[in-house]
Amino acid sequence: MKTTLEIPDFLFRRAKSVAAERGIPLRQFVTEAVQDKLKTASHERPWMKHLGKLKRLDKERNQIDKRVEEAFGKIDREVWQ
Repeated sequence: MKTTLEIPDFLFRRAKSVAAERGIPLRQFVTEAVQDKLKTASHERPWMKHLGKLKRLDKERNQIDKRVEEAFGKIDREVWQ
Protein backbone atom coordinates (compact mmCIF):
# COMPACT_ATOMS: atom_id res chain seq x y z
CA MET A 1 0.00 0.00 0.00
CA LYS A 2 1.24 3.45 -0.78
CA THR A 3 0.98 6.19 1.79
CA THR A 4 2.44 9.57 2.60
CA LEU A 5 4.29 10.14 5.84
CA GLU A 6 5.46 13.39 7.29
CA ILE A 7 8.66 12.98 9.30
CA PRO A 8 11.25 15.53 10.37
CA ASP A 9 13.96 16.29 7.80
CA PHE A 10 16.81 15.15 10.04
CA LEU A 11 15.08 11.79 10.62
CA PHE A 12 14.44 11.31 6.91
CA ARG A 13 18.08 12.05 6.05
CA ARG A 14 19.33 9.68 8.75
CA ALA A 15 17.00 6.87 7.66
CA LYS A 16 17.92 7.34 4.00
CA SER A 17 21.61 7.31 4.90
CA VAL A 18 21.37 4.13 6.99
CA ALA A 19 19.33 2.41 4.29
CA ALA A 20 21.97 3.33 1.72
CA GLU A 21 24.75 2.02 3.98
CA ARG A 22 22.89 -1.29 4.22
CA GLY A 23 22.27 -1.36 0.48
CA ILE A 24 18.49 -1.50 0.80
CA PRO A 25 15.77 0.87 -0.41
CA LEU A 26 14.34 3.35 2.06
CA ARG A 27 10.96 1.61 1.63
CA GLN A 28 12.44 -1.66 2.95
CA PHE A 29 14.25 0.11 5.80
CA VAL A 30 11.06 1.83 6.97
CA THR A 31 9.04 -1.39 6.64
CA GLU A 32 11.56 -3.30 8.78
CA ALA A 33 11.64 -0.51 11.35
CA VAL A 34 7.84 -0.51 11.67
CA GLN A 35 7.78 -4.32 11.92
CA ASP A 36 10.39 -4.25 14.71
CA LYS A 37 8.47 -1.58 16.59
CA LEU A 38 5.18 -3.45 16.29
CA LYS A 39 6.78 -6.73 17.38
CA THR A 40 8.05 -5.10 20.57
CA ALA A 41 4.92 -3.07 21.24
CA SER A 42 2.42 -5.85 20.66
CA HIS A 43 3.38 -8.37 23.33
CA GLU A 44 5.60 -6.79 25.93
CA ARG A 45 6.06 -3.60 27.79
CA PRO A 46 9.57 -2.12 27.32
CA TRP A 47 10.51 -2.58 30.96
CA MET A 48 9.40 -6.22 30.95
CA LYS A 49 12.30 -7.39 28.76
CA HIS A 50 14.67 -6.68 31.65
CA LEU A 51 12.54 -8.24 34.37
CA GLY A 52 14.15 -11.68 34.16
CA LYS A 53 17.55 -10.10 34.68
CA LEU A 54 16.49 -9.08 38.19
CA LYS A 55 15.87 -12.69 39.29
CA ARG A 56 19.33 -12.84 40.83
CA LEU A 57 18.28 -10.08 43.25
CA ASP A 58 15.69 -12.24 45.03
CA LYS A 59 18.12 -12.98 47.87
CA GLU A 60 18.84 -9.28 48.39
CA ARG A 61 15.13 -8.39 48.22
CA ASN A 62 14.33 -11.04 50.83
CA GLN A 63 17.03 -9.63 53.14
CA ILE A 64 15.61 -6.12 52.74
CA ASP A 65 12.06 -7.37 53.40
CA LYS A 66 13.26 -9.13 56.56
CA ARG A 67 14.94 -5.98 57.87
CA VAL A 68 11.90 -3.84 57.08
CA GLU A 69 9.65 -6.33 58.88
CA GLU A 70 11.97 -6.31 61.90
CA ALA A 71 11.95 -2.53 62.02
CA PHE A 72 8.32 -1.79 61.13
CA GLY A 73 6.33 -4.97 61.52
CA LYS A 74 4.87 -7.50 59.12
CA ILE A 75 4.66 -6.60 55.43
CA ASP A 76 1.25 -7.26 53.89
CA ARG A 77 2.30 -8.62 50.48
CA GLU A 78 -1.24 -8.46 49.05
CA VAL A 79 -1.20 -4.68 49.37
CA TRP A 80 2.00 -4.46 47.30
CA GLN A 81 0.97 -6.79 44.48
